[in-house]
Amino acid sequence: MAAKVTVVNNGPIRIEGEFTIQDSEGNSFGLGGRSTISLCRCGLAENKPFCDGTHGRSGFNSQCKARDLPPPKPKLTPAV
Repeated sequence: MAAKVTVVNNGPIRIEGEFTIQDSEGNSFGLGGRSTISLCRCGLAENKPFCDGTHGRSGFNSQCKARDLPPPKPKLTPAV
């Protein structure tokens, strides 16, 4: 199953399906066989990047509605 990403209102980003999560150096997090995880969006979790429910205790408030993004800007090619 392809990964499904859901932005939870006032909560985390939930990922379900087949996926890997890597740090900035390209090392993969061991997910212990999980096929569903939640990533912190409030910035207060003790176990970043994973959600630990802190958003509920801190009053985090953020609602994201789906929308279309504009097309990406063309990449500039360097002058020769």
